[in-house]
Amino acid sequence: MPLSFGVHIPTCIEGMMYPVPFARPEDILPIAQLAERVGFDSVWGNDHMTTQRYVQREWPDPPNFYEPLITFTYVAARTERIRLATGIIVLPMRTMPVLAKQVATLDQLSGGRVILGVGTGAYREEYEALAPDARGARRGEIVDEGMQALRLLFTERRATYRGRHVRFEEVECFPKPRQAPLPMYAGGNHPEVRRRAGAWSQGWMPAVLSPEEIARGVDDVHRAAAAAGRDGSAIDIAPQFACSIGRTHEDAVRRFHASQLYKHLESLKRSTLRDQQAGGFEQRNLIGSPEEICERIRAYERAGVTTCSGILFVANTVPELQEAIELFGREVIPSFT
Repeated sequence: MPLSFGVHIPTCIEGMMYPVPFARPEDILPIAQLAERVGFDSVWGNDHMTTQRYVQREWPDPPNFYEPLITFTYVAARTERIRLATGIIVLPMRTMPVLAKQVATLDQLSGGRVILGVGTGAYREEYEALAPDARGARRGEIVDEGMQALRLLFTERRATYRGRHVRFEEVECFPKPRQAPLPMYAGGNHPEVRRRAGAWSQGWMPAVLSPEEIARGVDDVHRAAAAAGRDGSAIDIAPQFACSIGRTHEDAVRRFHASQLYKHLESLKRSTLRDQQAGGFEQRNLIGSPEEICERIRAYERAGVTTCSGILFVANTVPELQEAIELFGREVIPSFT
């Protein structure tokens, strides 16, 4: 199977990966349509409910966070083949029967194009803002329960789940997704995420890892799959990268270090990316000329990557983002089809 490519569209990325303001509502659909036109297989959107403290300190105005599932419904109506992927939906901030209903509806309306990436979320402060009485809760436990509960809601006539955090009884959640099974990806770098991917998921979606780190993670996912009686080779290995594509290596590096996206990665050094310090971000992302990026992607392919999910292109304006998407589609994707 050829390598798949996904691009991150503006949902909840303003103020973190991109400046404030960045994309207007009328910019979102043309970006998705451009991605479909130049050969991307999927568009990805992430999930935030309130502004992070470091973003509040940096920007005088609050960012606009467009809810991803509603955004994808808008995109689905005006595209034909491109898949619609959450990267990620933060399960601790969601109610499982409501989320299942939303996702199944989107899968039906889009003709079976949804990929549901889920995880704990990078910022615990968001969860605590929404649930101040649950400050001591282990979000990983919520994700474990949520993934199992969602699968029941997607498949059972009447779904009941009685967990520590997730509880519901005799829920008839219809329509079911058009896809059976609806692909659910476990998002994150923590060893527990690799366990979830092997045990329950159709994909593993880490972020900003080197080929060597990916290869070790693939081994963990396959061991977890074998322990669960599943075929690990069928699990999509779908890491997310930042991409700074330039005509020369020096141009790409300069763009990367001057970008808001670089500042965002720096902000994650004590949380999501705390174990990815050695070697720097340049060794864990796609930075360089088109030829250099192709060579880098081949190294990831050899490590077991089957999808480059939700690529975050370096840009400070929407036209710069569109230019990068078009350049990647014209000079990188054809090398892998």
